[in-house]
Amino acid sequence: MPVLVASDLDRTLIYSSAALALTMPDARAPRLLCVEVHESRPLSYMTETAARLLAELGDAAVFVPTTTRTRKQYERINLPGPTPRYAICANGGHLLVDGVTDADWHARVLARLADECAPLEEVRAYLTEQADPVWLRKHRVAEDLFAYLVVERELLPEEWVKSLGEWAENRGWTVSLQGRKIYAVPKPLTKSAAMREVARRTGAELTVAAGDSLLDADLLLAADRGWRPGHGELADAGWTGPAVAALPERGVLAGERILREFLKTARTES
Repeated sequence: MPVLVASDLDRTLIYSSAALALTMPDARAPRLLCVEVHESRPLSYMTETAARLLAELGDAAVFVPTTTRTRKQYERINLPGPTPRYAICANGGHLLVDGVTDADWHARVLARLADECAPLEEVRAYLTEQADPVWLRKHRVAEDLFAYLVVERELLPEEWVKSLGEWAENRGWTVSLQGRKIYAVPKPLTKSAAMREVARRTGAELTVAAGDSLLDADLLLAADRGWRPGHGELADAGWTGPAVAALPERGVLAGERILREFLKTARTES
C-alpha cells in the first residue's frame, strides 16, 4: 500500500526571502534553488539538497502539497520531482486532481461551512472595522472561503491578535498569525479532512505530515506520524502531539530534515 505524505509548503518545505532572513544558518550557508517566481521576482526557495530529496520522495510515496495558499498562488510554485497528482489548497477548501478542482469535494466543504460556522462576510466586516491603519497593509478574501490581513508585524499589538482569536472562537473560526499575515479561517475548513479524502482515494494505509503553523495542527494530529520544525507558530507555543516529533532544526535545514524523515518512512513502509 502507498504511503501518503501531506506536507505544508511555506516555512515548512519552501521559504521566502523574509523567512530565510529569520532562519538561515550563518555557518556554511546552503545552496538554494528558487521554486517560485512572481512578476519576474524570485519569491520562494529550498536548498538543493531538499530539492533532490523531494524528487526522490515523489517516486517513493504519494506526495500531496498541502497549503493555505489559494489555487493561483499554489500554481506559481515549481516543485522538483514528479508533478503531484493531488494537491490541497485553501486550507482544504480545494482538492486539486491533476491540477483541476474536484467539484464534489468543494461542494461538500461549502455545505459544512454553511452549517457549522458564522458566514465569511461577518468575519470580513469585523476584520475591516477593527484593524488599525497604523499597522494594516492589506486585507484579502481567499477563494471566498476565508480572510487574511497583511500587517506590519513590529507595529501589531499582541493583545489585538488575542482578542480577535477569542471573538473568532465564539463564531466557529480560528485565527493564525504567520509572519506578516493574520488568517481567519473557519474551523470546518481543514487540511486534515482533505488529506483523509486523498488517503481514501489512493488506498494509503499510512499517512505522514509536516507543518509549522496553527492551521497545520489538525493535519499533524490526523496523520499517523508528523513532524514540526523548530520555528513557527507551533514551535513558539511549544505545541506537539502524541505522534508528532518536534524537530530542533530551524529554517531551510528543517525542510531538509523533514524530507529525510518522509523519505525514510516511505522506503521503510511501502
